[in-house]
Amino acid sequence: MTHPSAVSPQSPVPGGPYAAVIFDFGGVLTTPMDDTALCFAREIGLPDDAYRHAVAVDPTGRQLYAQLERGDISQEEWNTGIASLLGIDGTNLMGRALATLRPEQAVVTAAAQIRATGVRTAILSNSMGMAPHNPYAPWALDASHDVVVLSEQHRMRKPDPEIYELTLELLGLPGSACIFVDDNPGNLVPAQKLGITTIHATDPDRTVAQLRRLIPYHQ
Repeated sequence: MTHPSAVSPQSPVPGGPYAAVIFDFGGVLTTPMDDTALCFAREIGLPDDAYRHAVAVDPTGRQLYAQLERGDISQEEWNTGIASLLGIDGTNLMGRALATLRPEQAVVTAAAQIRATGVRTAILSNSMGMAPHNPYAPWALDASHDVVVLSEQHRMRKPDPEIYELTLELLGLPGSACIFVDDNPGNLVPAQKLGITTIHATDPDRTVAQLRRLIPYHQ
């Protein structure tokens, strides 16, 4: 279900002295993950919801994704496991499934404009693995942001509170100085508990409008 993008009611007054914006990757800096799931299911001739169900609903698929995000299994092991659920060839499954993923240009541009004002930007992403397919490569995250936290590299994942604490530590900032943007509302709760202002990203134009309200910047 789609909900309006909203700033947490615990947020400071809009226009407050924010020093950093932390962005999720998939579904925030990229086009919606559900769109890629639909495209892939159609490409391989399965029902529209088959791939999404396998990775996000089926208990075995959800466990595999959690293990991948924590770095407990490799992307290749994930490919094999999800392919078994779907009854398809698992060769480079992640790469094939994400073939239609594209930058959400309005949000990518907003992040660059915010950073140009002197406000730092960070990435906090539950990892989709980096080999054999690296979904992050086209975005040049390390060059475009001040801090990049990919869950598999730290053996923890959202919504583990520790990964938010790690991101704040790497930024050298308290939660009250940061904004966090994520398309999964469950990932916003630990951030709110750390005093971070949150934006539930459900639509890129709304997300950009919320960011502009909190951090005025020029286009």
